[in-house]
Amino acid sequence: MTSELEKIDLIRARLGVGYKEAKEALDAAEGDVVQALISLEQKNRDWNEKLYGKGNEFIAQFKSIIEKGHKTKVKVKKDDKTVVEFPATIGALGVLGAMASTPILIVSALGTIAGLANNYRLEFDRTREDNWQPEVEVPDDTCDNQPQH
Repeated sequence: MTSELEKIDLIRARLGVGYKEAKEALDAAEGDVVQALISLEQKNRDWNEKLYGKGNEFIAQFKSIIEKGHKTKVKVKKDDKTVVEFPATIGALGVLGAMASTPILIVSALGTIAGLANNYRLEFDRTREDNWQPEVEVPDDTCDNQPQH
């Protein structure tokens, strides 16, 4: 007869779980090793599917943020003249890069102060693609020129 410790070791070797998880599964299956293995496999499969779903949701949200960033332009202006214009995602990457490096952060802060002192300003311009209109309109009378059957 196989001891409880040998059953737990068998479950751990097959599924790579800890002693506690193996013992709990074995107790829930009333000592049946095969049933404990099936139960743990199902639990791991459910967890992996949930993790996969959350990963896809995160990727979709990340893509949405990137798309919104590309539609938003950051303009550096002095008076009414645009000095430089770039997508907001590039600006965000610049901020992250500045935060990652102290010397870049100091230079960025000094540049910002110098820009403010010289009356430069930032403008954010969100392009609206949902109001897009076609450049070429199709005449309505094209249907009248077709032969009748």
